[in-house]
Amino acid sequence: MAFTFKGGMLPMTVMELSSADPERIREQLAGKLSQSPAFFQHTPVVLSVEKVDEPHLALERICAVCRAHKLLPVAVRGGADPVKQSAWALGLGWFPPQEEGRARTLESVPPVEAAPENEDADTEVEVGTLEALPAQGGRIYRGTVRSGQQVTAPDGDLVVVGSVNAGAELLAAGNVHVYGALRGRALAGIHGDHKAGIFCRELHAELLSVAGSYKRLEDIDPQLLGGSVQVALEDDQLSIQSLA
Repeated sequence: MAFTFKGGMLPMTVMELSSADPERIREQLAGKLSQSPAFFQHTPVVLSVEKVDEPHLALERICAVCRAHKLLPVAVRGGADPVKQSAWALGLGWFPPQEEGRARTLESVPPVEAAPENEDADTEVEVGTLEALPAQGGRIYRGTVRSGQQVTAPDGDLVVVGSVNAGAELLAAGNVHVYGALRGRALAGIHGDHKAGIFCRELHAELLSVAGSYKRLEDIDPQLLGGSVQVALEDDQLSIQSLA
């Protein structure tokens, strides 16, 4: 057997276009590149054209602009049939508009490479177990979430009774609770719930995200590291507050 097909919940950046003008896109990307050069490191993106009323947009030119700024378009979301045909002709995938698609890709969260493993006493804990919470549609995971491991709660909250090692990933439709050290990635509100939040006992996260808004470790106030925090969206900006 040469391969198998498997479903997955891969983090994917969605670039939501509000203009079909390649030059305007180029100008904004140039400004973003100067602000966050680490983001533009061959990051795969889905081009969302749902807000662009342009059935014959210059998709090839837009993709060229993205590639020139080290973004890699892999698919298009939304648009009329000509847009779909153009996407296929360019070797890109196509997704239906958000309202029609049952599943959502994770927006605005660039992939990051796993940090070097620095497992301490947490690694002595056995691999955890996942339990359902029928009333809330959430999940409880007991134990350490190891590097390279992904734990998801696609229909509700995710509670981790243990620590999350560097290189591990948590994804939840609702809130993420970590009763231990959080060193990996935590992504709450993956279907767009702006009221979702992240709560952890000891913050060392590589990346935090709520409904697509995110912060990397280097963007977090150093004074908050190592402490108990809550993460929420306030005015479309990620807010991290101490629980101490």
